[in-house]
Amino acid sequence: MKFCKKYEEYMQSQDQKKPGVGFKNLKKILKRCRRDVSHSPTSLQSQSSLILGDSSDKTSESYVHPCSVCDGSFFPSLMKEMFMVVGCFNERAQKVLDVHLATGFKKYFVWCKDKFQGNHGALIQEGKDLVGYAIINAIAMRKILKKYDKIHDSNQGQAFRSQVQSMHMDILQSPWLCELIALHINLRETKGITGNGSELFESCFLIFNDGKPSLSCELSDAVKLEIDLTCSICLDTVFDPAGVYQRSLHLDELNILLGQSCPKYWEERLKTERAERIRQTKEHWESQSRAFLGI
Repeated sequence: MKFCKKYEEYMQSQDQKKPGVGFKNLKKILKRCRRDVSHSPTSLQSQSSLILGDSSDKTSESYVHPCSVCDGSFFPSLMKEMFMVVGCFNERAQKVLDVHLATGFKKYFVWCKDKFQGNHGALIQEGKDLVGYAIINAIAMRKILKKYDKIHDSNQGQAFRSQVQSMHMDILQSPWLCELIALHINLRETKGITGNGSELFESCFLIFNDGKPSLSCELSDAVKLEIDLTCSICLDTVFDPAGVYQRSLHLDELNILLGQSCPKYWEERLKTERAERIRQTKEHWESQSRAFLGI
């Protein structure tokens, strides 16, 4: 079965309507381009040059290319669809994790109000479905960009993909995907939960290279991930971001996984972090006191 048909059947099988890549429409744009180019004396390569705008410009208008057929259609459409897919995935993944980690009165309120109605199995299945949704859309995006390069005899589709990754719009870069994978590894390794896992997560593991942890995942034949768990700022293992940045996320499931997998390191890290926060708080109040007293 061709991927286009497989993708359409998958999206139609979803219980709830989710945005997706307009694979069929994008292929039509490329078919029209191939037909017009075949009658043009200009070479494919000269028509396929893609001029990328400033990487700080996150709008689809920054992707300009001189292809007379695809210009203003292919890349802007794909960019819009990617925004919608990633946004939908992040929102639903966050909801699943919030429900799973809720405690006390909040847990009672959320479980009674939410569609899962206390059904833990349905909650876990939703997490699996979301990972599947992320995978198949990532494959769809890669395939359509590969087709663009083949038709135009260029590497501009790959350049577009690299630009998207630099903008952190690749769905496989989502921290919520990392959290869902950590959730299912935690459940798989928890006593009493073993045997209820999905084949989707059987090849996902927390591994250590030179003492540095990472998530190694073979999510499908076409998608293999190596998620580095080293913070790009402090160059240490990711730890509770503590709201330092406005859009920082608390990776609770990942914290649980790391805490269970390397308890000695995690205990020492907790002590170090607490001592550092106390020191910073003390310095802050001392500086505020000196400023107030005019010292």
